[in-house]
Amino acid sequence: MTTINFIKENKEIIIANGANLREKALQNGIDLYTLKGKLMNCGGYGQCGTCIVEIVAGMENLSDPTDFEKRKLKKKPGNYRLACQTLVNGPVTVNTKP
Repeated sequence: MTTINFIKENKEIIIANGANLREKALQNGIDLYTLKGKLMNCGGYGQCGTCIVEIVAGMENLSDPTDFEKRKLKKKPGNYRLACQTLVNGPVTVNTKP
């Protein structure tokens, strides 16, 4: 078990190691999407890039970025990830809708 701390929402959730960041956020009432993202999101299949989050702490506890993430986020800061493509393996602190 590990934790995800969501800064803006002031909420910490406990998850199993290896859990998908997007799935756990949505299951716990954390809104990852801007208005555009709500209209255009792909449902977590890694195709749209609308579930971008900023990893404030714990980047080393995440799965490696996928090729799609690398392409989609190449102009973004190095601590940005797509929640749908990210597996959490240790404590992490997240800033939603950066």
